[in-house]
Amino acid sequence: MKPDLYTATSLVSIFGRLTWWAGRTEDAILATALVVMALIPVVELVGRSWFSTGIPGATEYVQHLTLWIGFVGAMLATREGKHLKIGAATEWLPPRANRVADCLVAFISAAVCAGLFGASLQLVVAEAPGLPAWTAKVIPDFVERWLDPFGLFESGGLSTVGGWIPIWVAEVVMPFGFAVMAIRFILHASKRGWVRALVGLSLPAMILLPSLYSESASQLVFPGLILLVVAAALGTPIFVLLGGAALLLFWGDGVTVAAIPVETYRIVASPIFPTIPLFTLAGFILSEGHASERLVRVFRALFGWIPGGLAVAATLLCAFFTTFTGASGVTILALGGLLLPVLLKSGFRENFSIGLLTATGSLGLLLPPSLVIILYGVIAHVPIIDLFKAGLVPGVLLIVPICVACVWQGFKTGAGRAPFHLREAAAAIWMAKWEVIMPIFVLVLIFGGFCTLVETSAALVVYALIVEALIYRDLSLQGVVTLLVKCAALVGGVLIIVGVAMGLTSYLVDAQVPMHAATWATKHLHTKWLFLLALNGGLIIVGCLMDIYSALVVVVPLILPMAETFGVHPAHLGIIFLANLQLGYLTPPVGMNLFLASFRFERPLVRVSRDALLFLFMIAAVVVLITYVPWLTVGVLELLK
Repeated sequence: MKPDLYTATSLVSIFGRLTWWAGRTEDAILATALVVMALIPVVELVGRSWFSTGIPGATEYVQHLTLWIGFVGAMLATREGKHLKIGAATEWLPPRANRVADCLVAFISAAVCAGLFGASLQLVVAEAPGLPAWTAKVIPDFVERWLDPFGLFESGGLSTVGGWIPIWVAEVVMPFGFAVMAIRFILHASKRGWVRALVGLSLPAMILLPSLYSESASQLVFPGLILLVVAAALGTPIFVLLGGAALLLFWGDGVTVAAIPVETYRIVASPIFPTIPLFTLAGFILSEGHASERLVRVFRALFGWIPGGLAVAATLLCAFFTTFTGASGVTILALGGLLLPVLLKSGFRENFSIGLLTATGSLGLLLPPSLVIILYGVIAHVPIIDLFKAGLVPGVLLIVPICVACVWQGFKTGAGRAPFHLREAAAAIWMAKWEVIMPIFVLVLIFGGFCTLVETSAALVVYALIVEALIYRDLSLQGVVTLLVKCAALVGGVLIIVGVAMGLTSYLVDAQVPMHAATWATKHLHTKWLFLLALNGGLIIVGCLMDIYSALVVVVPLILPMAETFGVHPAHLGIIFLANLQLGYLTPPVGMNLFLASFRFERPLVRVSRDALLFLFMIAAVVVLITYVPWLTVGVLELLK
């Protein structure tokens, strides 16, 4: 008995050490990839500007590093349980039922990842010369049919990255990433081996399922979609819901599921997409350093003499951070814990302070260099510079009434007011000078035509890293590595959603859903203003139920044909879209900002919803103004051309 126990203990110890080393290797790969991804565009910019040379294939390297960071980051998000979710069973089920729900969620998540693994493997095999003949010799017939149901092997080629790396080498991270995520979902299902084995049956089930083409496959689509929705309510990640829906719909129509990774590759490895992880990294560097504290001092010194001035400062600071991170959740989670005690100590009521921080988490989404504006431009094929110009006035209009409410609260309670001292203002600005000029630095690079948007985002990362780590010394080497890993987990969680959502969007476009929707809208909505009213209502619901990235990828292609039919300018549509999503984030009972604020401030969801109600009405009034006064977007755009 003792030798057996000793052997079992040794195996557990060895497995634990292997897991630890695998995790550290994963972290090192992500940190290195993010650093290299930031350095390549900067070196290219410096070489081109000063030495009339650059890095051959620099753009392709950065694009495919985005793909690797996205998938390895998604693996990390699975390891840490950081994937975005709609709901979680732990919130409302008793413990025993919750354990069953966790197993169901793990089973479905692993099954969908296994299906996406098979779809990605089709793409890699098709791109890799020589693999088709090899698979035909050693793989059984039913697996070969699963890999290549429609003669995909015949289209294999020798595309390269940078002129020397075969494209399939870059793409192999997709099937590898989905395989690792499937295994991790199984391991997270339970600590009991028999439960893990039961959940692991999802893998062979998904291997056999693609052979059920034709009529039998179509009969599984509707029940499968219902099961996915139930699983999403129980805590399945959003990317599993979208990826599973895409798999079912393609299988049901007898179309190769390789279309999903093809679209994932196309969007994630697109030329403009590297700006998303780079701008997000810049925001993380600022939030992990003491930039927020220095900027609070600046805003307090400049606006503290105004009634409610500190709340105004908090509003501007949240808008600033959201602009760079592109996600209200990051702002609420990163700054909420810092700003709430400051507001309470200055005399603001708790309900006002919580409502303010919940609402201001998404205020910067319309201002450059907002990541969601960039993503909308990529999806809708609208010049991103035009979208930045069109969003300037609406972005300011969303901030102004919040600041007015802060001033009114200051008059009412006498909170947050301090005398103005020129010496303190000058000292605060001088202390934070490197961060104060950051928005100016970005705007000059973007609108000055000195470099591309990707180079701008990379230059901002290098600038922020130099400022926080070398000038202010807020970040140690270990701190930089830690924030790189945290950033990669967030980026991976976002990019995997966008990638699989593009696969679902591809099915909807092939099924002509946007054209049918446009025809219906033309028939039933007789005026442009009625269409805009219906659009407002629909987008608020979308903002309640979907995160902003999947909403952009799935919904934008659906509404573009309808908007074109009614003569709505694409830039105006983009600003309407993002403004309504901001409103949806605050709409009870399922607005995402409400959940995040409830988690961050440890307050009941109902109370947070009530605290944010005033700000919800103010933002709603501005959204109506933005929607029905096109000059605020299109007119400003024309003036700035």
